[in-house]
Amino acid sequence: MSGNKTYSPKELELQLMGFRLTTAQIFYHMPDCPSLLQEFIWQNYDIAPKFPKLYGFLHFWEKKIEGSLHSVYIAKKELIGPNSRRVVDVELTLQ
Repeated sequence: MSGNKTYSPKELELQLMGFRLTTAQIFYHMPDCPSLLQEFIWQNYDIAPKFPKLYGFLHFWEKKIEGSLHSVYIAKKELIGPNSRRVVDVELTLQ
């Protein structure tokens, strides 16, 4: 497998306008089990450092979803650039 990704014209246009692939790791509590911390992963193209799409989603979450937010971790990736490859030395299997 080559590891190369082909981007659609829309994705390329977004990147040229300053959007970057943004991933948010959202931790939250549901009202029926408040002691259990749960995780939701959100991913979209957004503009750092203001992240208007992510903050719009979090605002929607607070208004419409019963789970109360605990914490949010954000990562962004510059997609236009040289390809990078990472070799994995270990493979683990859980049984």
